[in-house]
Amino acid sequence: MAKKKVGQVTPVERDEIQRLFERRNGLNELAKILTADNAELYERLVTDMGETGTKFQQWWDTMAQKYSWESIPDGNWEINFDTCEIFLVTPEV
Repeated sequence: MAKKKVGQVTPVERDEIQRLFERRNGLNELAKILTADNAELYERLVTDMGETGTKFQQWWDTMAQKYSWESIPDGNWEINFDTCEIFLVTPEV
């Protein structure tokens, strides 16, 4: 993988995506141990995972448009939570 710095976000913007990132990871961990036996809880988890995933993607789309980040078809962006820097990560060929 190759990484190239393509931008920066504010600490407030970083905090938004960090909350969503941590929530998404927590929900994914919960999904590994939760079975469909508890239908109500399972449905709430599935709904929450969908909503969180949508908000997560919307944040990236909004920031990419706001800051005009470079992108490529096989690449994705990642954030350094400590520095608020945005990197374009691409597979090495």
